[in-house]
Amino acid sequence: MLKLSLPQSPIPLSVGDKEVLVVANGDLRESANTTCWPTQRAFEEKLKKALEKFGYRMKRAHPVDPVRGHGFISCQRQGCDIFATIDPDAPIIVLLTVWQYSHHVAPSLAHHRGPILLLANFEGMWPGLVGMLGMAASLGSLGRKYARLWSETFDDAFFYRGLESWLRDGDVVHRTDYLRDVKPTHPVVAGPAGQIGRQVAEYSLRHKEIVGLFDPFCMGMINGFFPVRAMVDIGMPIEVLSQSALLVEMEKVPVALREACLSWYEQRGMTFKFGKDRTTELTRDQVLEQCAMMIAMARFVKRFGLSGVGVQYQQGLKDSCAASDFAEGAIGNADRFPIPDENGEVIWPGKPIPCVNEVDMGSAVPQLMLNRLLDALGMPSETTLHDVRWGSVYGGTFYWDLEISGAVPFAHLKGGIAGATGYRQTPMFFPYGGATIAGQGKAGRFIWARAHYEGTRVIMHIGTGSAVELPKDEFERRRRATNYEWPLLNATLDGVGRDDLMAGHQSNHLTIAYVDGEALPDVFRAFVSQALTQGIEVKVAGDAIRILS
Repeated sequence: MLKLSLPQSPIPLSVGDKEVLVVANGDLRESANTTCWPTQRAFEEKLKKALEKFGYRMKRAHPVDPVRGHGFISCQRQGCDIFATIDPDAPIIVLLTVWQYSHHVAPSLAHHRGPILLLANFEGMWPGLVGMLGMAASLGSLGRKYARLWSETFDDAFFYRGLESWLRDGDVVHRTDYLRDVKPTHPVVAGPAGQIGRQVAEYSLRHKEIVGLFDPFCMGMINGFFPVRAMVDIGMPIEVLSQSALLVEMEKVPVALREACLSWYEQRGMTFKFGKDRTTELTRDQVLEQCAMMIAMARFVKRFGLSGVGVQYQQGLKDSCAASDFAEGAIGNADRFPIPDENGEVIWPGKPIPCVNEVDMGSAVPQLMLNRLLDALGMPSETTLHDVRWGSVYGGTFYWDLEISGAVPFAHLKGGIAGATGYRQTPMFFPYGGATIAGQGKAGRFIWARAHYEGTRVIMHIGTGSAVELPKDEFERRRRATNYEWPLLNATLDGVGRDDLMAGHQSNHLTIAYVDGEALPDVFRAFVSQALTQGIEVKVAGDAIRILS
């Protein structure tokens, strides 16, 4: 006779009429949660007052922990336990004012029956908008419907209209017709540029573009962790590598080689803001360790025959060595310290090694594709991802602030290597320090893209844009409003406004590659054809659709 014994399930948290539960999802790192808690608390108060305007009452789905000093959910177990106490039909607002680890709550939200609103603040210092985009994409990848809303103040007409709509209908409808489907039978494939893209794609499908990732799944990004089948179908299988193996390989790099690497960049004009206190300042030994990491990464690329490489970026490594940022940006640049393998042969001389930052497979797809296409055309082929970090109006135009945590190819900066400054990564996130590659993104035209998955289907948004060098004072204002230590690219996306991207983008990231203005239309056509040939569903964003007509 079978005897069942399970822990007692809690009584579901009761939700009254016109009562809304609020969930505060946070970071895995307690240092970030305690630092950001006052901002979350302030926006919870704003939301409480907004709900009261419509006759609703806000109720926290989980208490503030006085011992930990914040009210964020900070791990997946905690999130699952909290949702086990929630009425599955209750209306839920996930209030996002910080970066958050989506996997803390996304699996539970996927099973929740009630309406879900992802609500974000829109500001630079506290990037709820980045967290919202990541959570939205994660729920989309899991097939869970949700609504999204964003506001700078939680006291504007756009915000009130959206909140009222969700309270009434359980949804907020935004226009996403800036995205246009492109069928595999589109005439662009048969055109001259399209045929180039088709040939490149067929090469990749035949030979495979192997993506080497040190410990995939970073920072809770379910949307950045693609099913194996999805990557295999498009000719981009994953080589799963271990960050512990990376640390072992780093130890093998001689001190003299590390010193030669750092000196190479200093001689070419990069500025490092060195200090003496390694706990709060950048020190030379931190950058030497980053040089060892770059050399080790390149050796893995050669050893495994990879087309690109990515490091998980924080968890694990941050508690073991200096941050990966300098290594990631430098390895992705064509003008690079000549990295020798164990036998002294230089690895990939004169060519960037695509670096998949934050091991984000959704960025790996367009990065490796654009690198292969541009290299085959004899064009500069550096690529990078950026956070869709923030943006604001200057001179009547909305400019995005696109940032990556510190790793950007020098070729994407105004002044190249000589235009780069290495600041210490913030101690709050990186106890062992390490240099960023900071600077102003150079002016120019670019192609942007981002892949996501639905089931095992790979879908990619593709568009065009312009990077702009804003005046010094305005650029400085934006740096201080976000992360001063990081590289910053100001840009407009052709025919894609702020609220368009916030409504329809399926990631907190986008990938860019600079392309000469005259060549851009043909490269764009080739890239679209390349994606279609590899079995990727294409959605062209904004005005870029005109290039295909």
